[in-house]
Amino acid sequence: KENYDYINKDIRDIKSEDLKDVDAIIHLAALSNDPLGEFNCELTEIINFRSTIKLAKLAKQNGISRFIYVSSQSMYGISDTDSELEEDSSDKLPITAYAKTKWSAECELKKLIDSNFIIVCFRPSTVFGFSPRLRCDIVFNSFVGCAYTTGKIEVKSDGTPWRPVIHIKDVCQALIAGLIAPSKIVNGRSYNIGLHEGNFTVRQLAESAAKAVPGSKLIFTGEHGKDSRTYRVSFKRIYKELGEWYSPNWTLEKGAKELVDAFRKYNFSEEDFRGLKTNRLLFLKNLTLNRKIDKNLRWV
Repeated sequence: KENYDYINKDIRDIKSEDLKDVDAIIHLAALSNDPLGEFNCELTEIINFRSTIKLAKLAKQNGISRFIYVSSQSMYGISDTDSELEEDSSDKLPITAYAKTKWSAECELKKLIDSNFIIVCFRPSTVFGFSPRLRCDIVFNSFVGCAYTTGKIEVKSDGTPWRPVIHIKDVCQALIAGLIAPSKIVNGRSYNIGLHEGNFTVRQLAESAAKAVPGSKLIFTGEHGKDSRTYRVSFKRIYKELGEWYSPNWTLEKGAKELVDAFRKYNFSEEDFRGLKTNRLLFLKNLTLNRKIDKNLRWV
């Protein structure tokens, strides 16, 4: 492993001296995803919005040349699926605290742009894939994990909602593109991150997950009816402008196999799947209940 310097610090506590000798920032720190953002809306505002703007201003003051902001497609809200959502022309209808802070941060960040301070915003599709800190509270990982540990996938909607998804390694490739592409291309731009044909229905995602676990059953209970959270996103801009640096290669099938192989290797159980290890909101609530973190989400 390569040696590297790091600062282990809450994003709310970053100071100017922490940014000395830094060339660029890829900013991901946040209470991330809609359920987690609703855990404490005031803190979501402080962490996701105010701390982001504070970090960017400190970066600019320290002569840091690029600021890559990892935003979210949640800002599009509930939309008409007849057309694909584009970065600038499509309406922004954020509903949750998480989505609102992401959109507000993008707008405020772009006021800081100049020829010496490049800001690029990326809006990833819902991420899937294995990692050392695996999450099973995101749609495709959840489907594969459920199929592997229980032998079945229960879909509580009718399966028709659309969900764009992308593998974590392809997201990383996009962020690197934001670092190395010419500033005249990326400065002030927002990009949806996804596959060429990266919009899938929930049914398609569930079927792909079930296929990766032979013998697993797919059940549509429909108890939640037609889920209103549905959207289709356009990825034309990222391919047109960053195609020289961004070329994703992780399909659903490849990603599902990666997950299943990892589950076998680590003896992944239903307890792991449903428990604190892989579900971020459950873990956060457990830390709060056991008084390991306080009401401001700081370590006691």
